[in-house]
Amino acid sequence: MKNLLIVYHSKNGKNRSMATAVLEGARHDDIEGVVVRFKTAPEAGADDLLWADGLILGTPENFGYMSGALKDFFDRTFYEVEGQVEGRPYCIFVGSGNDGQGAVASIQRICKGYKFREVLPPLIIVGDMSDDSPGLCRELGMGMAAGLDAGIF
Repeated sequence: MKNLLIVYHSKNGKNRSMATAVLEGARHDDIEGVVVRFKTAPEAGADDLLWADGLILGTPENFGYMSGALKDFFDRTFYEVEGQVEGRPYCIFVGSGNDGQGAVASIQRICKGYKFREVLPPLIIVGDMSDDSPGLCRELGMGMAAGLDAGIF
């Protein structure tokens, strides 16, 4: 069995909806060899990162950056897991009012410090959720879980 950690932050509900759809995809019936742990950024900690074989990170874009809660998650876990999580595959989803690029870039920069490996392109939903948005989120979750299940990541 592989372990997939989904860590997200949501203030107004959009990112919670995105995260829930990501979770649905990761728990697709065709994926049998992956256990999923679903936590908000304030709830998640170093033990969760050490448990995980892969992770999905979600955040709103705040002032062209990730949310403070997701940054706090990184701040609370970096030294505790340093040297123990290199090469872990990850991907990102961002709910944005602008273009999401600042949030993505800030997460990617920090993930380089952890020596994580980005394996799927970031998913950015700009503006309100459209009819297509939940499906795109489910695809991201399914893609990461299927990659772990198949041993690709």
